[in-house]
Amino acid sequence: MPLTRTPDAAWLAQALGRLYLRLFGWRVEGRLPAGTKAVAIAAPHTSNWDLPLMLAVSYVLGVKPSWLGKRQLFVGPLGWLLRRLGGIPVDRARRTNLVEQVTAYFATVDQLFLVIPPSGTRQRATHWKSGFYHIARGAQVPIICAFLDYRRKVGGVGPVIVPSGDVRADMQVVRDFYARITGKYPALTTPAILLEEDAAAERVRREA
Repeated sequence: MPLTRTPDAAWLAQALGRLYLRLFGWRVEGRLPAGTKAVAIAAPHTSNWDLPLMLAVSYVLGVKPSWLGKRQLFVGPLGWLLRRLGGIPVDRARRTNLVEQVTAYFATVDQLFLVIPPSGTRQRATHWKSGFYHIARGAQVPIICAFLDYRRKVGGVGPVIVPSGDVRADMQVVRDFYARITGKYPALTTPAILLEEDAAAERVRREA
């Protein structure tokens, strides 16, 4: 079965996505894997332009992306609109952490294509946030390396990774792929390194 698809008007969404990308000289590469649930990495994330391009690429691929937002935003008419646009409210004040909340949510739905920008910011940071990895592992869904390459004006999907628990090995596949991808502002690109990797390397050094 395919991943989460756009609703009945999928053909219209795909047509609009193709038109938008064509106007800006972009094209789409890659194919979505079989399955109905996945976590998609959105990287590199360095510009506000990433969002409309990501949506257009998603529509061309025939998928309706979902994303996480603070529960406080999902009230009244705005909340309705945000849900229609794929927003999933999460409560950061709850005792259970975000990874547990989202992992539990995956179990309640039949289809979900969750897009997460692991840098967490458009500015350069020292590490990626690891939530995407732990959500995918906890929910037992694959990680899709989605991308926007501004150098080639190409967006799409790359490698698909089934989290093994060996974070360093899995992240090396991710790093090898994104090393070839250029964001709109390369200087703002956050390195594809998780804090857990540094911690693990430090433990090995101390035990050696």
